[in-house]
Amino acid sequence: MGKLTRNQNWSTTSLGTPDQWPQSLRTTVSIILNSRFPMFLFWGPELLCFYNDAFRPSLGNGGKHPDALGRPAIEVWPETWDTIKPLIDQVLAGGDASWNEDQLLPIYRNGQLEDVYWTFSYSPVSDESGEPAGVLVTCSENTNKIKNINQLRISEQRFQNLMREASVGIIVLIGEELRVDVVNRVYAQLIERSRDELLNKPIFSIIPESEEVFRPIIEQVRQTGDSLYLYDQPYFVNVGSNRKEGFLNLVYQPYRELNGEISGVMVLCQDVTAQVKSKQQVKRSEAKLRSLVESAPFPIGVYVGPDMVIEFANQSILDVWGKGNNVIGKSYAAILPELATQEIFDQLSSVYTTGVAFHANNQRVDIVVDGKLQPYYFKYSFTPLFDETGKVYGVMNTGAEVTDLVMARQRQTEAEESLRGAIELAQLATWSLDIKAQTFTYSERFMQWLGFSDDTKSIDDAFDPVPETHRVAVADAVAAAVRPGSSGLYNNEHPIVNRLTGQQRIIHVHAQVSYSVTGEPLLLSGTAQDVTEQRMIQLTLEQQVQQRTEELAAANEELAATNEELAATNEELESSNEEYAAINEELTESTDLLLRSNDNLQRFAYIASHDLQEPLRKVQQFGDLLRAGYGDQLSDGIEYLTRMQSAASRMSTLIKDLLTFSRIATRQDAHELVSLTELVRQTIDDLDLVITESGAVVTVDPLPTVVGDAGQLSQLFTNLLSNGLKFRRTDELGKLVPPQIRFSSRLVLAHELPPGVKPTRMASKYNRIDVADNGIGFDEKYLDRIFQVFQRLHGKNEFAGTGIGLAICEKVVANHGGAITAASQLGEGATFSVYLPV
Repeated sequence: MGKLTRNQNWSTTSLGTPDQWPQSLRTTVSIILNSRFPMFLFWGPELLCFYNDAFRPSLGNGGKHPDALGRPAIEVWPETWDTIKPLIDQVLAGGDASWNEDQLLPIYRNGQLEDVYWTFSYSPVSDESGEPAGVLVTCSENTNKIKNINQLRISEQRFQNLMREASVGIIVLIGEELRVDVVNRVYAQLIERSRDELLNKPIFSIIPESEEVFRPIIEQVRQTGDSLYLYDQPYFVNVGSNRKEGFLNLVYQPYRELNGEISGVMVLCQDVTAQVKSKQQVKRSEAKLRSLVESAPFPIGVYVGPDMVIEFANQSILDVWGKGNNVIGKSYAAILPELATQEIFDQLSSVYTTGVAFHANNQRVDIVVDGKLQPYYFKYSFTPLFDETGKVYGVMNTGAEVTDLVMARQRQTEAEESLRGAIELAQLATWSLDIKAQTFTYSERFMQWLGFSDDTKSIDDAFDPVPETHRVAVADAVAAAVRPGSSGLYNNEHPIVNRLTGQQRIIHVHAQVSYSVTGEPLLLSGTAQDVTEQRMIQLTLEQQVQQRTEELAAANEELAATNEELAATNEELESSNEEYAAINEELTESTDLLLRSNDNLQRFAYIASHDLQEPLRKVQQFGDLLRAGYGDQLSDGIEYLTRMQSAASRMSTLIKDLLTFSRIATRQDAHELVSLTELVRQTIDDLDLVITESGAVVTVDPLPTVVGDAGQLSQLFTNLLSNGLKFRRTDELGKLVPPQIRFSSRLVLAHELPPGVKPTRMASKYNRIDVADNGIGFDEKYLDRIFQVFQRLHGKNEFAGTGIGLAICEKVVANHGGAITAASQLGEGATFSVYLPV
């Protein structure tokens, strides 16, 4: 500042150059510039400004310095002028010097207006005449000190508020007498006293009943300086004649003075009575639950951690495992290593990692018991167990052994299959009446007899095929059988008329009512047998007997006329008896012929199909000879020749397909292991030329190995693959889209079968093999037609074929105890699903 003052151009001010200044000014400025205490000088009528290096930092950066030097005060201090001008005037008027401490005076500095606290004095500076010519300001900035003081006050206020409003009890005990120095409302309420009752009094003079338990704890903390934490600590205090009891979480901390000396103990306490009592209740409940679980009659186990360490296992599950009772703390895999190949470890791991429960129904599990691997069946669940953070920490295993039930069901299934076989052998139809819903359900054979396409009909529709002459009697007989209190038996014989063909049959019907546990009739189910031929034979026999009877009557009349005629008539009667016996023998032979008729029909189809091939080959060969030798002479006849050969070719294909269908229908099932993966790959090799020409992409996922006839199964997948290659769709430009065909499989349980899928053999599990393509697809309303013989959804000019391929597929699947269905939409491809029993 000395340098700035010397270099300042003072000639532009009223003072002139420094050599013209009065001695008093030069002396005062010299004192200011050499002082290390902040000083400021207002001089002359204009109150020109001088200041030193100690004062300069108070002006800040980018503010008044250095422009304030030599300028009038009103220009330098406009923001504080109203405050400092009266003080300056007072001093210049001969008044006493002024002193101000911690005065708030705003100042523009550092680019903004700041609130600054100052301690300063204003003193007069006299000129040579002894009159006040200037004002000397000595000052110091106290802003940080004042802010710190204010912050301390705020902190103190916050501490008091925190103490007062804290949700935990707080008390500070000072000295050996443990005098209450600080206590908040929560603590006072905890012991049901007021703060005024506690402040400045020894705590155990107020609650002496607590001294025996808590004084040793407080003294330990006060003497050692170590904090102490107690949880769920029981306590009691006397409130009048009553005793208040509960539980506290307590924190004891040493209370230190500024010099670090321990003068007392601060206690923080939280009432956890409700929580402790709740925990005690939970423990009692857990004990009851554990006792209940341990004695439960069904298996329960708990496994924790990724290694599935057994934390709990009740006696029921120990009995199932048959490994003894020493399993706790061991891994599930170590106790039951035989399950490693049975997917159960993977199921447990999936539940542990995903948190999604797994449920199995009637699952076979092979367990080593008494040193022997034995099959058992269980319904079991693996349920994830979550900790308080929502993370899976273990798995609970619950289940029930259903071995006896499953074996009983298997025996029932075998019995049903045997019954079904007997029904099929006897060529019986089956039906049932849902009594409550009043709907009839029919087997396929019965549907064919009646001309129905749906297997379920209302009761009115069901009686429609019965001729009117018999309809009321049949309805009355059914109603009588299902009427409460009846025998529940239905036995009737009546005609029926096929609604499509008009063919009439005579059927003999047997049925029995099934009842609920309350005795309510639920279902009338039974069988029907076509006895048309028997009744026709019987009618013929009766007519013959009637005719013979009439002849005998005439003979008797003649016998009455003459004895000779009587003798002759007796001989004729004996002859008639012999004829009657012959007729009975003929009836027996007719019945045997009836039983062999279906077998002969199938053999005839085979022979006829085989023998028709030879004339067709000759038609084609002679056509080739005509074309080669006389093609130029035939003129327009060449077109007829071409059409003839085309028709012969289609006829040959049809006969071959019929022959294949006949072979499949008559061939006995072969029982051998067939790898479907290898079989499909062989089929792809056989159709390699067609696949290459069409640009097809055929994908084969791993397929199962099944028991069956390799030849028939090959025919099945050859037809399905051929369909996928044949029925190609076109794109927007009319160009054929290369086929994309995928073979895949998965295992499904019996209860997961779609409603329309009816396998010919019951099993607990089925292999589902899907053959999906990207072809033209079809409308699913034709689903019941596509597996019938000669059924086509497209003209022969659009796609070649005989309409037998899918019928062959259906017959092959049926021969193997399974079922086939399809899913499709027009223009979006089709998926054929084959279900084969495991």
